[in-house]
Amino acid sequence: MNKKAAKDTGKAGAKAAKAPTQKTIALNKRAKHEYHLEQKIEAGLSLQGWELKAIRAGRANIGESYAIVKDGELFLFGAQITPLISASSHVIADAHRTRKLLLHRREIQELQEASAQKGATLVPLRCYFKDRRVKIELGVGRGKHTYDKRHALAERDAKRETERALKGVRD
Repeated sequence: MNKKAAKDTGKAGAKAAKAPTQKTIALNKRAKHEYHLEQKIEAGLSLQGWELKAIRAGRANIGESYAIVKDGELFLFGAQITPLISASSHVIADAHRTRKLLLHRREIQELQEASAQKGATLVPLRCYFKDRRVKIELGVGRGKHTYDKRHALAERDAKRETERALKGVRD
């Protein structure tokens, strides 16, 4: 009986070890402030070898980027991946190259319909590793007005103040 119990825990440990790991590479912190996010979707990112090495070194920035559906394919514009100094001499490294995003055709059509609505934009929210692959989390967002942004900041400040007051009461 003890052997069987040991085998069962071993299997559970193996399953836990195979859980997908997600290490964040780059965040777009301004996206939540600038847009009302309606839908989120995960997309793969088509990269060249030097880009992957630069991403592993933490040289990616998606703050000014956006995605567009063009000819039935999804592309990422404005993302910056700064090449390493030791990049190969026979490869011309373009930091702001347009990169293809990898999704199923059905998902691309859904995103195209969502982004075709007035005021909707495909915004990258974060870039991360998922089981050795680079993924981008896209959000369908509508731009906020300045009064919406001020209201969100006021709510956040009020929440902080109440948490501070409650923390003082508990201590």
